[in-house]
Amino acid sequence: MTNETLKTLETRRSCRAYKPDMITEEELNAVIRAGTYAPTGMGKQSPIIIAVTDKETRDRLSALNAEAMGREGSDPFYGAPVVLVVLADTSIPTWVYDGSLVMGNMLNAAASLGLGSCWIHRAKEEFASPYGKELLAKLGIKGEYTGIGNLILGYAAAKAKEPAPRKDDYVYRV
Repeated sequence: MTNETLKTLETRRSCRAYKPDMITEEELNAVIRAGTYAPTGMGKQSPIIIAVTDKETRDRLSALNAEAMGREGSDPFYGAPVVLVVLADTSIPTWVYDGSLVMGNMLNAAASLGLGSCWIHRAKEEFASPYGKELLAKLGIKGEYTGIGNLILGYAAAKAKEPAPRKDDYVYRV
């Protein structure tokens, strides 16, 4: 049995090479909207999404991310013009799961629209930095928010690879 949703889930791949062109506002809004409809524990909606399309801010976050992984001078965002940062309110017990589901919804929404995307870690380190805290304050975000991930987004510069075969012991039935 298959449908368009299942096809998208089976064919989505992480993209690590992007064209410099900015995606459309309509595409960006569709991906963000999908994130806002992710399931959250008790419907508390602990995550927030920061949509970064400003090149200076994007480049600053990329530099912080590279520093956190000990690879200064590299671009962990692979040239993607958009970064959707997901943070979640740590006062809600399901914050990590909630934020992860938001990331997953947005990754799958991007694939359904033909966009390239990839989950890039170290949002926690970026927003624990003085710059990250300053950015949150500038945006008027108060509370105990911790970074879950960076979703980089754009038009793929190369065709996606074929999926790796699924491992034999992926599923156990009782």
